[in-house]
Amino acid sequence: MPQQPEPAPSDPRPETLEVEISELVFQVLSQARNRELVPLGSAFPSPELFPLEVLSRSLSRAVRELDPWRTVEDLPPGSDRLRRQISLRYLAAGYNVSAEEIVVTNGAMEALNLCLEAVTSPGDLVAIEAPTFYAALQAVERLNLRAVEVATHPRTGVDIPSLAAVLERHPVKACWFMTNFQNPLGSLMPDENKQALVTLLADRGIPLIEDDVYGELYFGLRKPLPAKAYDRQGLVLHCSSFSKDLAPGYRVGWAAAGKFATTVARRKLMSSLAAAVPSQEGLAEYLQRGGYDRHLRQLRQALSRQQAIAARAVAKHFPAGTRLTRPEGGYFLWVELPATVDALQLHRLALSHSISVAPGHLFSADRRFSNFLRLSYGHPDDKRVESAIRTVGALAHSLIGKG
Repeated sequence: MPQQPEPAPSDPRPETLEVEISELVFQVLSQARNRELVPLGSAFPSPELFPLEVLSRSLSRAVRELDPWRTVEDLPPGSDRLRRQISLRYLAAGYNVSAEEIVVTNGAMEALNLCLEAVTSPGDLVAIEAPTFYAALQAVERLNLRAVEVATHPRTGVDIPSLAAVLERHPVKACWFMTNFQNPLGSLMPDENKQALVTLLADRGIPLIEDDVYGELYFGLRKPLPAKAYDRQGLVLHCSSFSKDLAPGYRVGWAAAGKFATTVARRKLMSSLAAAVPSQEGLAEYLQRGGYDRHLRQLRQALSRQQAIAARAVAKHFPAGTRLTRPEGGYFLWVELPATVDALQLHRLALSHSISVAPGHLFSADRRFSNFLRLSYGHPDDKRVESAIRTVGALAHSLIGKG
């Protein structure tokens, strides 16, 4: 897929487009509540993939043994026990992150937003990917920041030379990137690119907010390292959660915020006080007893199988000229349709057939991805998926020449 030219720094969206896209984001997220829809547009994996019964037993044990005073004393940075378990996960992956720099949050979204607040001021310029996760655009808008989009390759992620050129031309104060299985592309930055990214930003003293919520969902033999593994100056604020791979609904995430950990913890205290103590302790109990890695192996296998099924269905049923990514992890396909197919119109037609898709309009500050779709293969338990892809393909055929 071709890379897109870098636009000038700007407010994330013109006002009219902001209203339209914000409403579209709300619609796509709200569709997850409707079980009647086939969830090809869902940002969430199927809850059937997770060991919720085992988690509930861990939660029950943790609550029974909980010191009542913990419910009012356990303020940021969060549960010591859980932070130690998260620190051990980093160590098992081959690098050291102290529990002292980990701040527990209400999911990764809060971690990312708190980190962005900690390293920017209104009016600052933030470098983001193109396409990017729509929540990054919304966070930039909410904090009255400006965005500059960096060329991002569908396989290898942020283009380092393009980023270097952006940094030469513009006073970027922070970067928000997904280095592992980026949403929506599914791209995976090679290790050498991650190391080059950290070095490039460290030389300029620019913080990197690293969104790594899909890092455990790899299909290869080795977990990909995050950029955080190469951080020597505390400038990488690594954010993740258990929502995508273990415990959706528990809303437990964290930021390993490096030199900004104290600032992030203070902002957490002032914004939402603390993360729920029972959820933190239940997850700590589960992690301490083991079983997480066994669950992850099964989850990865299920997602890998489903990706192959979904990709074959797209290749078979979508119009000639359609191109798609084949990520090495995560649960999204990024699909480029023929130029005359309007993805927003296709989204509306699909809804009329009880199918959700995520149009490319969501993933940029302008309309440059108007003929792209993000399709989820995160619901391997849903037997309607193949039929739904066939239907979306037929609808796409019907839009050829109508652009």
